[in-house]
Amino acid sequence: KAEIAEARRTAKHVPYIDPIDLRFRNRVRVPVPSAKAVMFCLMDVSGSMDESRKDMSKRFFMLLYLFLTRHYEKIELVFIRHHTQAQEVSEEEFFRATETGGTVVSSALVLMEEIVRARYPSGEWNIYGAQASDGDNWHQDSGRCRKMLDESILPLVRYYAYVQVADAEQNLWQEYAQLAAIKTNFAMRKVASAQDIYPVFRDLFKKEGTHA
Repeated sequence: KAEIAEARRTAKHVPYIDPIDLRFRNRVRVPVPSAKAVMFCLMDVSGSMDESRKDMSKRFFMLLYLFLTRHYEKIELVFIRHHTQAQEVSEEEFFRATETGGTVVSSALVLMEEIVRARYPSGEWNIYGAQASDGDNWHQDSGRCRKMLDESILPLVRYYAYVQVADAEQNLWQEYAQLAAIKTNFAMRKVASAQDIYPVFRDLFKKEGTHA
């Protein structure tokens, strides 16, 4: 049984997400007059993303999905996995696949933009992006990722959250940090263990200056 499908059925019975509702609304752009939302899940599935890191990523995606079910009547999910190339896949393929080789993160951002423009006009859909990675990326690609987010993705989305499931601050983290300093609809945090997921989720979506 698909886990996010199961979450869809049980979302109304998960009260622990409620305390951050107000903070989320205060930080995220006011939704367009639509009951529809689409959540893009982007995840690195290269060889360095082991099962523990994928599990932490899955928990993060689940929390965001459960939160959005409180605010929208219709939610669609788009799963994009990537290593050196990106591919839209089913939920099952998304969480179970592992590839060998390197990582080119921008391939996922390119595909996300293509799908948004083809299927989810920003005037009709509330668009959310959630990205999980261990931070490893082809060095020359990270600047392109920052530029793509800044110029192409962030103007289209209500909110975009990046979670790094590793401690090391590599070049992708450094590039994204430049965006986090100036963009109100972009946030990033690190996760060291599964126990960190919910506190990090609260921190990502709370209003700045508001205590949890």
